[in-house]
Amino acid sequence: MPALEAEATFGFDPYAVAAEHLSPAAQSALGRLQDTLGRSIRPLLADAWETATMPGAVLDALIPLDLMEPRGVDASEAASSMFSGFRNYVLARTDVSVATLYNAQSGLFRTAVRLGGSPEQAARLDPLVRTFELRGVFALTEPEHGSDIAGGLATTARRDGDEWVLDGRKKWIGGAAGSDVLVVFARDVDEGAVKAFLVPTRSTGVRLQPIDGKIALRPMQNALITLDNVRVGEESRLQNVDGWHDVSRILGAMRADVAWIAAGLQSGALDAAVRYVRERRQFDRPLGGFQLVQEKLARMLGNTVASLSMVAALSSAQDRGVFAHVNSALAKLQTARLARETVALAREVAGGNGILLEHDVARFFADAEAVYSYEGTHEINALIVGRALTGTAAFT
Repeated sequence: MPALEAEATFGFDPYAVAAEHLSPAAQSALGRLQDTLGRSIRPLLADAWETATMPGAVLDALIPLDLMEPRGVDASEAASSMFSGFRNYVLARTDVSVATLYNAQSGLFRTAVRLGGSPEQAARLDPLVRTFELRGVFALTEPEHGSDIAGGLATTARRDGDEWVLDGRKKWIGGAAGSDVLVVFARDVDEGAVKAFLVPTRSTGVRLQPIDGKIALRPMQNALITLDNVRVGEESRLQNVDGWHDVSRILGAMRADVAWIAAGLQSGALDAAVRYVRERRQFDRPLGGFQLVQEKLARMLGNTVASLSMVAALSSAQDRGVFAHVNSALAKLQTARLARETVALAREVAGGNGILLEHDVARFFADAEAVYSYEGTHEINALIVGRALTGTAAFT
């Protein structure tokens, strides 16, 4: 596909979506990211997957790029949903765990601080977040509450003078073991309102237990966190979180992230599949020269381009100030559904070798299952869209 590749900025982009939405400086910054991923990170990934560990070299390579405010990129563009979306897209083209690790800091944690903190808290902490001098994670999901977390959140916060006492458990918290602080969401036992607290991971009463046995996102370290009589000062409470409406505001500002990751993983799976069928020979001819193989590749490209176009439209709207839950839900629902099909086709064209780490396809194949469920399941997002279409809520 030489014509498609010639037009591509980051992977397969025949409609030049990147060039339409990003400045040359932003494209250059992401080009540097792509080079770093290919040179310093991609060679580490098969072993990282096999051992279920995230090499320290990953962040060592990414942090110096200063991807949250890259040099030469206008500050407003660097802070835009479009740029952060393409950043996630490029990261996910290489590996979803790497994208999730970086986005835990640049998306989840940074957004919680910037929107959930007071102006003074945001001004003090954001420079530290941007440079990774302060590493944090977003601790919302609980062992018994995922999709129903809005009403079911069970972690509690009790005021005791100038301190708060936190009790409860959080689950699936990615990157917690390497973080300095946890953004813990807890329900105020007196008011019933949800609040957020910056909890140092080394606080007395905080226990982190790694979640083992995963078949997806293996290098990404997820944790089960127990909070037992953990005390933090009032100054550690994010002052602009005083109820679920504030949590929803934070989530709404970053819901596009996972849809961008779903689009990026499709581009990565397609790239791996094309590399494979060009190199592999069967029946004395390149595997890529068979009609049925080309049909699958064409469907993969169609899914990828459709997903990229959709998330770019979503981010464009958000950068104009239009934040609609139904738009984010539809993008997550559709891109994650297409990702499942795209990675299955990639696995098919690679045959039995499609389950081997050395060809990259296997990582994307497994990770698509995690993306399909996290940050809003298919069913919950479908109900959000259905409510908007019919005017009737079908939640139970």
